[in-house]
Amino acid sequence: MPSLTKVGDMNDLASTAAKPAASATADGRPPATRRKRRSWLWLFMLPAAVPYLFVVVLPSLQGTGYAFTDWDGLNPDWSFVGLDNFARLLDDPHAMRALRNTLALVVTITLLENGIGLLLALALNGRLKSKNLLRLIFFMPVVVISVVVAFLWQFIYTPDGPINEVLRAVGLADLASNWLGDPSLALWAIAIIVVWQFSGYSMVIFLAGLQAVPAEQLEAAALDGAGAWPRFWHIVRPLLAPAITVNLVLSLVRGFMIFDQIWVTTQGGPAQSTDSLSTLLYRNAFQYGEFGYSAALAVVLTLFIGVVAVVQYRFLLRGGDK
Repeated sequence: MPSLTKVGDMNDLASTAAKPAASATADGRPPATRRKRRSWLWLFMLPAAVPYLFVVVLPSLQGTGYAFTDWDGLNPDWSFVGLDNFARLLDDPHAMRALRNTLALVVTITLLENGIGLLLALALNGRLKSKNLLRLIFFMPVVVISVVVAFLWQFIYTPDGPINEVLRAVGLADLASNWLGDPSLALWAIAIIVVWQFSGYSMVIFLAGLQAVPAEQLEAAALDGAGAWPRFWHIVRPLLAPAITVNLVLSLVRGFMIFDQIWVTTQGGPAQSTDSLSTLLYRNAFQYGEFGYSAALAVVLTLFIGVVAVVQYRFLLRGGDK
């Protein structure tokens, strides 16, 4: 009969022999081979990473550098001006007005687009027979190019266009206006164009979020006597948080980057009442040849969008933790 000491020694040898086996991967490959194989996977990113580097990253860095110069876009001779372009931006009443217009568009577009999109999603998430057709109809403007949509609404907003004709036909001729020619109305008319085009996009994202809402919970709450609003607020809303976050960020970024709708319909007029940071940037660069100043405007616009991206990331992390 073996002694207890020998049995212990045999167990130590068995555990020592088992260590290399435990360090191997599930498919029999050692960790070194697995790391080597993983390093090769990075090569598959090169076809996309290299063009992105030369088309996006390097031009962005170059444009940021131009923000500190007086380059006119053509002359190879330029001077370093430091923060003069940014100081000029703060003292430029046109830039400040464009910033106010941009913020007004961002808030208006975000609220209306998401509000309408949520209402459409709730209405078309039930047992309506024609819901698939209606979803398609509301989503169709999203796939149309923004320039085409802007030309369409430019016709609708003309003094003799459909809106004014309908107002005159129903006896509301006093409300007929030059929607794009009135400085007090033009900015909001452009916001309606964006909301009309992209509310269907928000609707689709909300519809995807509604699929995660258990029907059993809604039915149980209804049997307990909960009304439509308590069911939405306490059951649907928390589960829609990821969809709400995505839609809010997309709407905010869309509002900051708005350009096509303004340039096609008003080009920033009348009297610069619809100028945004994007249109002011374009005009200063390609009409006035002030590429350095326009680059400073682009940096400011990028910072605004970056702040939105950081807020989105934190909201998503908070939602994931919950």
